[in-house]
Amino acid sequence: MTDLPPAAPTDEHRFPCNQCGADLTFDPERGQLICDHCGNTQPVAEKGPWDGGVKELDFNQALKNQIPLQEIETTRVTTCPNCAAQIEFDPDIHATECPFCATPVVTDTGTHRHFKPKGLLPFALDEKGARDAMNTWLGKLWFAPNGLQEYARKGRKMQGIYVPYWTFDADTKSSYTGQRGDAYYVTKTVMRDGKQETVQERKIRWSFASGRVARFFDDVLVLASKSLPRKYTEALEPWDLPAMEPYRPEYLAGFRAEAYSVDLEEGMVLARQHIDRVIERDVRFDIGGDAQRINKIETTISDVTFKHILLPVWLAAYKYRGKTYRFVVNGRTGRVQGERPWSAWKIAIAVVLGLIVAGGIGYIVAQNQ
Repeated sequence: MTDLPPAAPTDEHRFPCNQCGADLTFDPERGQLICDHCGNTQPVAEKGPWDGGVKELDFNQALKNQIPLQEIETTRVTTCPNCAAQIEFDPDIHATECPFCATPVVTDTGTHRHFKPKGLLPFALDEKGARDAMNTWLGKLWFAPNGLQEYARKGRKMQGIYVPYWTFDADTKSSYTGQRGDAYYVTKTVMRDGKQETVQERKIRWSFASGRVARFFDDVLVLASKSLPRKYTEALEPWDLPAMEPYRPEYLAGFRAEAYSVDLEEGMVLARQHIDRVIERDVRFDIGGDAQRINKIETTISDVTFKHILLPVWLAAYKYRGKTYRFVVNGRTGRVQGERPWSAWKIAIAVVLGLIVAGGIGYIVAQNQ
């Protein structure tokens, strides 16, 4: 695990309304801060000349604890006893439910020292839009319990969560050895139904192959959370990363953020798995032919940079008949994923109806013979 240098003092972010003093929240529909008390709106702070876009950090420097102090911060977090999610909380919140699994949690004095987020995608979908997308998704599921659908429609509000990710850039050069397979056909005579037939049999002629491939990887995305199944978050892709904004706390006003639980080195291991798969695909393309065998790939990776980013997810966790169901909605596109609920009685009715239909068809066939 990467040891981090001492963190800079923690900033407490509060955005009071300049008219009534109440707290402002970020409104995804307007792209502005809005006061729920008096309706006043304020723009997110203008970008300054110091922003310079979403900056990358040097991976090797991070491993050597040579990252500048201002890139590290400490936030107040609590750990869910059920799913181990690490959720950041405001100082005035002391008890709530875990947004990932609906388990009641009491906030503690725990802290999380980490790399500051460098960028984020602001929410573009509000809670109503996310709920509509989830209900539409549930309505299309065959054999989903009606009770869960109704409970989800009338249940508590969905939680807007900024989920942590790593992105990695890397320059790679790979050399390989393998074999190229070229197809050819031979004519054979076979017996089929007592008759001789001529067929073409496909064979592969193998020849030695070697070469080099190179690729620059930009923004290899790695989930830095262990609270959500990776299969769900991967199904929320693609994310419009070119639209990413430099991190500004105003975008988090009214939302929660999860602290990363996959550290930098572990994140790079996962990124390398993706990188190696792409390089293998490049090698097969470079070998060419109709089939390929790869004996060895040796890759040199250099100029590795990274950034910690936050991506917007609407999350609902419902306890229904003793089981927790979780649904996640892409806060930009409205794409939905989640646990697949099943209704036992709907399945039983479908089976019975299927047997009745099959029996009716069998009876008709028997009568016509």
